[in-house]
Amino acid sequence: MMPRDNMTSTVQKIAKQALATFRNPSVLGEHSKVFLENQSKLKSLVAEVRAADLKIVPRTVESVPKPPPRLAPPVTYMHICETDNFSMGVFLLKTGASIPLHDHPGMYGMLKVIYGRVRISCFDRLDISREGASGGLPLQRSSLRPSVLRSVGEYTEDSGPCVLSPQKDNIHQIDAVDGPTAFLDILAPPYDPDEGRDCHYYKVLHAHPEAADRKSEAQEQGDLWLMEIPQPSEFWCGGETYPGPKVSL
Repeated sequence: MMPRDNMTSTVQKIAKQALATFRNPSVLGEHSKVFLENQSKLKSLVAEVRAADLKIVPRTVESVPKPPPRLAPPVTYMHICETDNFSMGVFLLKTGASIPLHDHPGMYGMLKVIYGRVRISCFDRLDISREGASGGLPLQRSSLRPSVLRSVGEYTEDSGPCVLSPQKDNIHQIDAVDGPTAFLDILAPPYDPDEGRDCHYYKVLHAHPEAADRKSEAQEQGDLWLMEIPQPSEFWCGGETYPGPKVSL
């Protein structure tokens, strides 16, 4: 039997609410009152989580060892729990590290910084035909996705969660700012290549040189494209043992 302190831990409460939120795929979506209420409860719980709740000691530049660059991954992951409906864990980024621009096909997500600072750049695909968009990019249009930059924001442990859905902010890049950082990450359902939920990486292309200087709200359709690329060679993710309270579902 799980100790009482684990049963009432913050991470246990978050996991139970995540299960309630994402358990029934038929009610997922922005038009489902039940889903929106459950998602709001989950967001409120996630907003309160701190590094101490997960028994994670915030790392500083001084406390991070400096092995040869290719021997230590720039990003590591602590697995907390996973079901068919959602996965939960902690990503830890070293100073200057980045999780490159990537997508979450058909997935919901919630990210909460527990120490440090991250910059998150969110993109959405546009529902326009590739043939109808202008720009004359010298690339195969089948490799391009017309897109728009929705937001760029910085998050700390005092910020609320960053939330994504299958339709909004689904493609994003996460950069560590001014030192090491870590965040709790919930994805629903989990990545599963066999179910069509594989992770794809992208490079931002601008159809017009001046488009790169425009603010997101001033972008025109066809200005910005995302080209799918292989996983960048400078990025790879290692594993670490999660030290916090266990989760039972």
